[in-house]
Amino acid sequence: MTRESRPTVTNEFKLALPKLPRQLEAVPVETLQLHDEQTIEQGLYENGSLSGCEANKVLMEKVHFKHVVFEDMALPGVEITDAIFEHCDLSNANWSEAIIHRATFLHCKMVGLDLLGSTLRNVRFSECLAEYATLRFANLKQVEIERSSFAHADFYSATLSKTRLEQSNIDKAQFSSTPLNGIDISTCEFHNLGVTMEDLQGCIISAPQAILFTKIFGLVVKEE
Repeated sequence: MTRESRPTVTNEFKLALPKLPRQLEAVPVETLQLHDEQTIEQGLYENGSLSGCEANKVLMEKVHFKHVVFEDMALPGVEITDAIFEHCDLSNANWSEAIIHRATFLHCKMVGLDLLGSTLRNVRFSECLAEYATLRFANLKQVEIERSSFAHADFYSATLSKTRLEQSNIDKAQFSSTPLNGIDISTCEFHNLGVTMEDLQGCIISAPQAILFTKIFGLVVKEE
């Protein structure tokens, strides 16, 4: 392989972590009455529910949510900077067109989370259940997905730059029209992917996965 034809490895980067004060004031979740363009900042929110709330273009800065339920809530256009979501339930929440920067999602349930058209920078998903999540047309840069399940997730026409996928379940995820050049999925688990051979150009895979892709694309390997 010539130097020019080698894939560009884009998963080598240092993730910028959330910048939070050492001590955050505890704020009861029940005091949050969300409304359009509201700012939520400098707080530790634990053991509460915002399920079903609706508001546009909410701003969250320097916040830590722990054991908070966001299920079925609608926050289109939400902007999140320097945030930790720990043991939260974001199932079927609508966060389309979100802008998320320096955020960590740890042990979160995110089944069906809608991040359509969102922009993610320096975001980590660790040990999250994000099956059927929607990231269509999303732009991801310096994003890490580790030990999580994104099975059946939709990454159609997304942009993945400096994105790590490690030890995660991506079975039947949709990557059509999403270039995977330099993306390492060699430690991920899947039996099928929504992907074309063109999308896979330069993608880093394991030897067993190479055999699996021959079956996915209906190729026949002739033994000598």
